[in-house]
Amino acid sequence: MKTANLAIVFTDIKGFTERTSRQSLEQNQRLLRVHGALLSPLIKAFDGRIIKSIGDALLLTFESPTQAVLSGVAIQDRLWHHNRGVPESEQLHVRFAINVGEVRLDGNDVFGEPVNIAARVEGLAEAGEVYFTEAVYLAMNKAEIPSREVGAFELKGIPGKIRVFQVPRAPYRVEAPSAGAIAEAPGTESMPPYGNLGLSRVPESSLEGGAVDVALLGQRAAELGQRAAAGAVVLGRQASHAGRSLFARMRDGMPPGGAGAVLRVLGAHRRALLFAGALAVVLGVGVVAFSGSPATRAISEVERAPKSEREALAKEARKIIGEEKDQGRRLYLQGQLDEAMENPRRSLDDYARAVRVGNGDAEKRVTQMLSHPMCSVRAAAADAVRSLKLQSALGELEDLAEDGGPDDGSGGFLGVGKCDSKVAAQNALKSFKD
Repeated sequence: MKTANLAIVFTDIKGFTERTSRQSLEQNQRLLRVHGALLSPLIKAFDGRIIKSIGDALLLTFESPTQAVLSGVAIQDRLWHHNRGVPESEQLHVRFAINVGEVRLDGNDVFGEPVNIAARVEGLAEAGEVYFTEAVYLAMNKAEIPSREVGAFELKGIPGKIRVFQVPRAPYRVEAPSAGAIAEAPGTESMPPYGNLGLSRVPESSLEGGAVDVALLGQRAAELGQRAAAGAVVLGRQASHAGRSLFARMRDGMPPGGAGAVLRVLGAHRRALLFAGALAVVLGVGVVAFSGSPATRAISEVERAPKSEREALAKEARKIIGEEKDQGRRLYLQGQLDEAMENPRRSLDDYARAVRVGNGDAEKRVTQMLSHPMCSVRAAAADAVRSLKLQSALGELEDLAEDGGPDDGSGGFLGVGKCDSKVAAQNALKSFKD
């Protein structure tokens, strides 16, 4: 019988057994299809193999322990993005446990003590976490992934104690991964739990085929035009809010019927205000494209380049951005670069961090992204506004909560996992009232 030294992974869904008792067979099957669509592309991206599935549990193998751990953190961040855009009843929370060792190969199955240990460690793991054994810790590239010891445990059927480690939550230091303190409590993060440490290595285009929360995967022109359109909508909404506020102040001094007349005039001119805002934003984009700082010009070059050339240009742009001394400005520019690379959801993480250190441009951009053409991005922007407590974005958040977006309800499989930015905005508004 053949043997091989492999990283063995077990995953399962938290609370799946309970769900099966209160859902129909069809609902359970749809849930598993959503689960598979989210995880499979990331397993493949890190050269993993799905050996078998038992209900909600997956048995995976990787030739590299480092790739196995990176796959785990990428999956957890991917699920974090997914969960922000769906109701709580459709959210997915998984455990991820890894061991490494010599296993026996029999057809498309694996056997041996390393498999048993991985299964036992999965029982220790919390949902949303990536746990791994000391064998993985010793074999993986520790310069790429931070780690923290959980403890030593006696596992059923395994002699002696097994030391278990986990990947700590982001943020991490850029120059050297560290097991630093968690900045925010799990479930309240404004950034993915593992800071896109693994997900950033996967081209977003490779996730689109199996994505559940990606809607209206726009053409290049739509993505570029969105910036101008979003700015125009924000300007128009702000003008409308200003008009309503002015109307409220003037109401008491108006003759009967006068208030309604003013409101009708404001409504009639809303389109003109939106057009004027769009023109101003387009002109502004043109100025940025041909002037500005070296970093801004480098980002514009990435944005205009064919997809095949962007990665090399982005690498140069990152070097220039890295020279920016102001942390807030640096994070904002990184967000701009992520948008140029067509990773709008990733850019929101950068903008959120920039807002936390006082960058006003990032705050404006988060607000504008409430009008993004993609539902998943609007939902993420709403969650960022909630987490950051952006009072300046309340007007736009209220509009999204009232009107939603044109692609709300898209994505998913047979009604499960659909994105709804309107619901995300409504949930965000509740936090301002608490």
